[in-house]
Amino acid sequence: MEYIVFFAAIFLFFAGLIIKGAFDARKEKERFIRSLYENYGELPKKEYAPGKLENIAKFYKRHEREGQLDDITWNDLNLDEVFKRVNYTYTSAGEEYLYYTLRTPEFSMEDLEHKESLVRYFMEHPDERVKLQFVLSQMGYSGKFSIYDYMDHLDILGKRSNGRHYICDLLFIPAIALCAAEPSVGLFAIAVLIIYNFTSYFKEKNEIDPYIVSFSYVMRLLRCADQVSALTIAGFERERQRMDRCRKALSKFRRGSFWLMSAGRMSGSGNPLDIILDYLRMMFHLDLIKFNSMLAEVRRHLTDVDEMLETAGYLETAIAIGAYRTSLHTWCVPERESGLRIEELYHPLLEEAVPNSIRADKGILLTGSNASGKSTFLKSVALNAVFAQTLHTCLAESYKGPFYHIYSSMSLRDDLGSGESYYIVEIKSIKRILDKSREADGEVLCFVDEVLRGTNTVERIAASTQILRCLSDEGVICFAATHDIELAELLKGRYENHHFEEEIVEGDVHFSYQIREGKATTRNAIRLLSVMGYEASLIREAEAMSERFLNEGVWRLKA
Repeated sequence: MEYIVFFAAIFLFFAGLIIKGAFDARKEKERFIRSLYENYGELPKKEYAPGKLENIAKFYKRHEREGQLDDITWNDLNLDEVFKRVNYTYTSAGEEYLYYTLRTPEFSMEDLEHKESLVRYFMEHPDERVKLQFVLSQMGYSGKFSIYDYMDHLDILGKRSNGRHYICDLLFIPAIALCAAEPSVGLFAIAVLIIYNFTSYFKEKNEIDPYIVSFSYVMRLLRCADQVSALTIAGFERERQRMDRCRKALSKFRRGSFWLMSAGRMSGSGNPLDIILDYLRMMFHLDLIKFNSMLAEVRRHLTDVDEMLETAGYLETAIAIGAYRTSLHTWCVPERESGLRIEELYHPLLEEAVPNSIRADKGILLTGSNASGKSTFLKSVALNAVFAQTLHTCLAESYKGPFYHIYSSMSLRDDLGSGESYYIVEIKSIKRILDKSREADGEVLCFVDEVLRGTNTVERIAASTQILRCLSDEGVICFAATHDIELAELLKGRYENHHFEEEIVEGDVHFSYQIREGKATTRNAIRLLSVMGYEASLIREAEAMSERFLNEGVWRLKA
């Protein structure tokens, strides 16, 4: 009777643990689903460990092609930070595809309209969005590395055969049979086989363990595809069919995957069943055999794995775009027409950005003092042009313009690694825009901040004039900011002049950050020295020198 009570208590204890685990899992699911409703459009709160963005970029690196934003433009526009602001995804597939989306402007109205239909569907159907979002979230993250890190290194493992494993396993049959005739010899043969299999097992296990992470992610991806296929939700039939076709192609991959993918494999959990299974794996190399067959299947179906990752990422990106729109106070869907027309545009990373409007049928030349808003305006226009062809969402009251190839040369610095000076880095950066403007199939939109600032005034103005003339050819619209007011006259007719200005009121500087028509007419750089507390004598001498140069065209220290 005591034994019955004891075992009943043990049974109830473990049953209680199972029930509690199921209850906790259900509560966690309910909490997460509630957060998907309540936090939709709230500012993202993700933290990014060092190197995280490099891993997020792996899908993009795997799918580089013509027309994508190059590294200079990406860095000029601070798009790493913009990506973080837009990143409302919950999986590796989602955030890698979102990053790829921001670097890959579309040139097809059909593709943008399909993306728009998905974004709007999920914005207007919160229940359906949450159902799909929860299913996609089960994929989770691939860990420290991108799944493409593992997939790109599958060839390192070489061609793997199960022949040796099968031979060793089959040798147990004659060894066991030998026990009937010569027990000592048979037992010795079995012992030798066990020792050999155990020792060789751990060598191979260490080789394959890093790749099991990627296999695990593929398995989660397949389970996700199963659930997406089972969802009775309209609105994304094309994506559902793509995932369904890929998961069927990978049916052999997951057959018998338990031996390799079991959570209890070599976990040291102490669970008696897990311990028995671990010994079976070591004795008969069951997980090694399954790994090799799964490896062969993955190699045969890499394109299917890639397509499933892309499709899942595409769906989650559409949901993230809707969440981003919800977080904005003003946004619009871009319209396509010739000439660039943007009303009340603003920068995505500024909380209290001053909106501006611009119409550009030709190049735009911006003049004005430092900190007056020129660079921020250039970046705001550039980012809206990028958003128009990637997120199909502009931070403005209205955006009208054609498809553009987008390039910039703005936030450059010396390249210490190659020993190149700022000027060399700058002229290389601008040269690539000139080359692309001649090669591009379609219109080019480019942004240049302080043309050739790395050289002397005379040569800068001469060279800048000719460079900007080239960037005003048909099919190119260039936005350029400069301190050289002379360029406004030299480029008259090719560029429209606009400027930013500041006011000095009661010894303090006030910037309106509003763009104005025409060239800058004030020169406040020396007056700003006074505001910042420079000595009066220094200010007087500087103003006198400036006045003499403007009147005589020659620099002199004293009159």
